[in-house]
Amino acid sequence: MNDNAMYIASVVATYWVVSISMVYLNKILMSNEGISVPAPLFVTWYQCVVTCLICWACGLCGQRAQRADADRAKYALVPLNEGQTTTSSPPKPSFFSQFPKAEYSLGPARQIFPLSLVFVGMITFNNLCLKYVEVSFYNVARSLTIVFNVVLSRVFLGIPTSFRTGLCLAVVIVGFLMGSHGELNFSLIGTVCGVLSSLFVSLNSIFTKKVLPVVDDNHWKLTYYNNVNASLLFVPLVLAFEGDILKSSAETLTSDQFWAAMTVAGFFGFSIGIVTVLQIKATSPLSHNISGTAKAAVQSLMAFYIWGNEPTVMGVLGIFTTLGGSLLYTFVKMGENSGGGGQGQLVVRKEAESEMGGGGGRREGEVTSRV
Repeated sequence: MNDNAMYIASVVATYWVVSISMVYLNKILMSNEGISVPAPLFVTWYQCVVTCLICWACGLCGQRAQRADADRAKYALVPLNEGQTTTSSPPKPSFFSQFPKAEYSLGPARQIFPLSLVFVGMITFNNLCLKYVEVSFYNVARSLTIVFNVVLSRVFLGIPTSFRTGLCLAVVIVGFLMGSHGELNFSLIGTVCGVLSSLFVSLNSIFTKKVLPVVDDNHWKLTYYNNVNASLLFVPLVLAFEGDILKSSAETLTSDQFWAAMTVAGFFGFSIGIVTVLQIKATSPLSHNISGTAKAAVQSLMAFYIWGNEPTVMGVLGIFTTLGGSLLYTFVKMGENSGGGGQGQLVVRKEAESEMGGGGGRREGEVTSRV
């Protein structure tokens, strides 16, 4: 196996490990009262704070890396004889060079605030869905994202919907209904939260594209602003709805195990944005979607064993029908966007990378569902 194949395999494996681990760990934090507290808003708030701190630390490293890259670039011109120079290959930028300095100004923050409201709704309903539904049903409960995305894009952006796209959406809806009917431990609250999460994910995508120019189209700047705003928005919600719960959970809140799990989950939430973009760049948008679909299937099937969920024929068929419909949708959109010369892949790649800014990396699998 050559070095390039090894690199691609390592990136894909890292994406799988980070993505699956994040979902499983969040499920523990949302539903295991022995390890965590029954306060999903508080858990989500802390993950936003962790993302802000990581963005700030990466910004400091980014400043140093950019200065180092500039210094190396100066030595790219090597003098030979008088009046002659030879240009060596340009130095490869370091990993941290992509991170800008973390700055927070009220002007841009106010412009990004509507997106932050949508973002808070998105991650809140996502984590509530994960709290109430079984992990094996989680992907099905949130499978309507592409349906809302197509509908809202048509309503707000005037983007037409082809007949083939409509057929793909019909497959996803059928899979959602099959999975819901076949789920033995069906939770209406969890499923409704999953549907609302899908709605907010689609709104998040639209708002992200509108506000990215405010931060010079830099998705890491948007991630920082969005998570700072969200951290502030969550404070009154936590105090109003979970203040008494936190007061009665003093023992858990002083546990090192609890804070370690919370911090690791926050780190995974930030990392999923990085590994998603890395996988897209190392392979292609289409390969990323295939990898994401396969990962979602493995994640759901593993959950039957790890959490002891009892599978049903209808439930398993629902999982694979929704994932199959999503994958078909990917092929259809790639075909519709590719006017020639791989233009469709370029459009999809830029969409996927830009949308990471709106969610701070906590939207596991959403880039896959929107391309």
